[in-house]
Amino acid sequence: MTPRTPAPRSRRERPAKPALTHDTIVAAAVRLMAAEGLERVTMRRLAQELDTGPASLYVYVGGTAELHAAILERLLGDVDLGPAAGAGDWRDRLAQVLLSYTRVLLDHPGLAHSALVARPSGPHYLALVETVLTLLHEGGVPDGQAAWGVDVLLQVATATAAEQSGRAGAPGAEEDHNALVEVLGQASSRTHPRIAALGPDLSSGTPEQRLAWIFRAVVNGTATTPRSTG
Repeated sequence: MTPRTPAPRSRRERPAKPALTHDTIVAAAVRLMAAEGLERVTMRRLAQELDTGPASLYVYVGGTAELHAAILERLLGDVDLGPAAGAGDWRDRLAQVLLSYTRVLLDHPGLAHSALVARPSGPHYLALVETVLTLLHEGGVPDGQAAWGVDVLLQVATATAAEQSGRAGAPGAEEDHNALVEVLGQASSRTHPRIAALGPDLSSGTPEQRLAWIFRAVVNGTATTPRSTG
């Protein structure tokens, strides 16, 4: 007996697709990034994921760059701004906030590179900038220097996350690092006296310790370096 071919399913019987909104598009983009990586989060691929056409997405998002900026804005909500209201030296609390921002980027390696050019402008980004500026103000940093310093601090954090995430994913990265440490440790005091004098200290400390020191160094420079009027 010939098996019966199932009757085609009516479109009316299919579950309705969720209505497209900016929030649903960004949420789907975040899920897609977690599953396939940021490089796969394009307007065309996201349209496939949402079972729609790319033209429908452009009503809500201007393009892939804007989409990546929206993803970054969404994830900036994970940055811990709590230390700003805590106790202790304001420089240490500022470093804690910036370290939290760096960790968010490190948790999403592709996003760390995109963040070098992405320009989020939503409430989470504004909250981060406001927190950094508030702590600089608490420390007595002049407003003009703080206005430029916040940009430098976020650039340092973003570039560090991009560099570290790139190294973490590169084949042989650990071996390259160990080889560099060995070369520095074997430097001759005759030809490279300063390298030999500092020795193991050149590569000492954890990445987090070194980054916290970098933030403090940039903050100190921001506080003591007047803006040129020339």
